[in-house]
Amino acid sequence: MRNPLKLRKNKNFDYSPRYYKGQGNPYKIEHKLDQFRSTAHTNRGLKNKFTSAMDDLQTEGDRNLKIRFWIIVAVLILLFLFIIDFDLSIFWNP
Repeated sequence: MRNPLKLRKNKNFDYSPRYYKGQGNPYKIEHKLDQFRSTAHTNRGLKNKFTSAMDDLQTEGDRNLKIRFWIIVAVLILLFLFIIDFDLSIFWNP
């Protein structure tokens, strides 16, 4: 009896074209940068997904990207406060 929660895998055929002289499978659809992405490879199971998420958390990101992100967030917050006409003088003593 089959497990109804598991998906059936597709059949794989080892067909190679007659005149193809390159490396690897010419019919494999893959993006150029998939080898550098951590999310491009399928991780089945809850444990594998959790471990890949923890690995992504532990890797250091680009410092300039983080600084740029926080600057954009700060500008958007200030813009929002300006639009709703928020008075910032309540934070300073008279």
